[in-house]
Amino acid sequence: MPHDTTLNSPEKARKSGGLNIAQVLHSPLVLPLAGLIVVSILMGLASENFFSVSNIMNVLRQVSINGILAVGMTFVILTGGIDLSVGAVMALSGTICAGLVVNMGLPGAVGLAGGMLVGVVFGLFNGALVAWGRMPAIIVTLATMGVARGLGLIYSGGYPISGLPPWMSWFGIGRIGIVPVPVILMFVIYVIAWVLLQRTPFGRHVYSIGGNETAARLSGVKTQWIKLAIYTISGLTSALAAVILTGRLMSGQPNAGVGFELDAIAAVVLGGTAIAGGRGLIFGTLIGAVLLGILNNGLNLMGINPYLQDVIKGFIILLAIYIGREWR
Repeated sequence: MPHDTTLNSPEKARKSGGLNIAQVLHSPLVLPLAGLIVVSILMGLASENFFSVSNIMNVLRQVSINGILAVGMTFVILTGGIDLSVGAVMALSGTICAGLVVNMGLPGAVGLAGGMLVGVVFGLFNGALVAWGRMPAIIVTLATMGVARGLGLIYSGGYPISGLPPWMSWFGIGRIGIVPVPVILMFVIYVIAWVLLQRTPFGRHVYSIGGNETAARLSGVKTQWIKLAIYTISGLTSALAAVILTGRLMSGQPNAGVGFELDAIAAVVLGGTAIAGGRGLIFGTLIGAVLLGILNNGLNLMGINPYLQDVIKGFIILLAIYIGREWR
């Protein structure tokens, strides 16, 4: 079954007996990792507090929500799609979770399950319209972004739902040792995603659809079901990110997550995944998310105007896309 043989050259070389310099240099991880190192050094020189343990843990905690959203986004972009609804679905999931616990008095586990269900339902809906409705993903998810945002505002009356039980904060600000719980959850999700993409037939099918969907379909890949699955994964990771955000804020925020879809896409692109699909590695996305977090943190430590920060990050993302295209 054909799929993009350039997407995982280190793995291919390992199976054939070793790596050569050309294969290493053309790994999708090389440029993101180089960018992360360079930016980290620059930020460290600009601020003496940057490399402190507390600051590093703070950066990773801030990265966790976008990092988890970007996991689902990676699956979608690897197939050549896009999901603009992740931020709104995250907000709705958190609002429903809080509403079930606070307004309806249901157990916390039921609230969490309800929030997860919201993400899965929206993912299934997006996937069904893209796969069987043959509608453009950008239009489908733009529409469901509005639907999710509107439903959250209707359900909450436009106000945050607060009064969650204290244990909920563990997901947002808890620690195990010195490591924040959101960071641990993020890494666990990345490991699971890596196994799915690199160690299962499902992962090979994801890459093959992004590389050449027609060839994949003719080779027997059930492309529609794979698309349904990857949009469901995106909805689920949105709901998982909602758990962390809700625990951090100790409330369901129907207005949360505005613009988060763009940060998730940026993390995927900075991590070396081809925007057209078929090429990329999940840990590249993690590097991209951390790179964005370091940029945010470093620019804040240097006292850069927040509006100027958006301009700087925008140009960095454009530069990353251009360099990645020329590199390949």
